[in-house]
Amino acid sequence: MSFPAGWYDDPQNPTQQRYWDGSVWTDQRRPREQPSPYQGQYGQPAQSQPQYGQPAQHGQVYGGGQAQPPVQDRPVYGQPGPQQQPPPQYGQSAYPAYSQTQQQGYGYPGQNRFATPDGQPLSGWWRRVGARVIDNILVFFLSLPLTGYFWWRYLDIYMDNIDHQMKGSTPPSISEAMSSSLEAIAWTIPATLLMAAVMFGYEYLMLTKKGATIGKMALGIAVRERDVAGKPSSAAVAKRAGCGFVLSLLGAIPLIGSIVGLVGLLNYLWPLWDDKKQALWDKIAGTNVVRS
Repeated sequence: MSFPAGWYDDPQNPTQQRYWDGSVWTDQRRPREQPSPYQGQYGQPAQSQPQYGQPAQHGQVYGGGQAQPPVQDRPVYGQPGPQQQPPPQYGQSAYPAYSQTQQQGYGYPGQNRFATPDGQPLSGWWRRVGARVIDNILVFFLSLPLTGYFWWRYLDIYMDNIDHQMKGSTPPSISEAMSSSLEAIAWTIPATLLMAAVMFGYEYLMLTKKGATIGKMALGIAVRERDVAGKPSSAAVAKRAGCGFVLSLLGAIPLIGSIVGLVGLLNYLWPLWDDKKQALWDKIAGTNVVRS
């Protein structure tokens, strides 16, 4: 929301006023003064009224049927005088520089709602998702020297089952099909855990050294503590990356993996409706993903 240029109460010092040029606060300040009980023109001393029968300011006689009180000049409608705040609308406070913007999530003119307390803009949800996809692809290839054997055994069993079905031979019994599926899944568990460990090390090193992973740097975003600018601390990064590792660890367990998967999905979706644009692990670590 935009406000007209003029003098408003200083958001940093309520005992003085500060000039708002229509877009940002300037360095011009002045003491906050109270208007006198009666003023002629705004900011001018009151003028004494003429006595009965004496010429008034505009050439008229005060009294005698034609007497009129002196007409004072008024400021242009809609513009505040030197000592006057803009008149509030019904239901609003007399301090538009605060109340009108706070209803929209702003603290004072020029402050962004979706930003850290010191004003750094927060990342959008799609940038975060794109960065996570890039990082997952990178971690998959980085972890192949450790996970390649397990993925090969899984694919080997899976392709054997497909080949058996295509040849049209006697279909396996239910117990044989379940046994084959469990054997294939068993090879994915160590592969998933190793990938989670590589992801933890990758995020910890990148965030503590650079403040962003490769995927985040590619999309122009970074991770920082919400109340402290710059790269996040080691403790904050460990909490954030550790939450992802625990979710991956629990998700590899066959019986509870589906439930944990829903928690992981909720974690990714949480910034869509959170007023601070934080995922669940951001809230635990006290971090924000911001535009870099």
